[in-house]
Amino acid sequence: MIDRSKLPNSFEFVVTAGARARQLLAGSTPKVAAGAHKPTTIAQEEVITKAVEKIERTNRVIE
Repeated sequence: MIDRSKLPNSFEFVVTAGARARQLLAGSTPKVAAGAHKPTTIAQEEVITKAVEKIERTNRVIE
């Protein structure tokens, strides 16, 4: 089980891990030792170990 109590913002953790899990399901290579875990667990481990980070979106309009 993933311990989220040490994270500053649980919402950001869930959103970031969810986005990464979708990338893993689409075929991305895991950045941590995968073992036999599901993509959601791998994504959570990647976020906790800081193997992946959240990227801030900008609200720029492209003309």
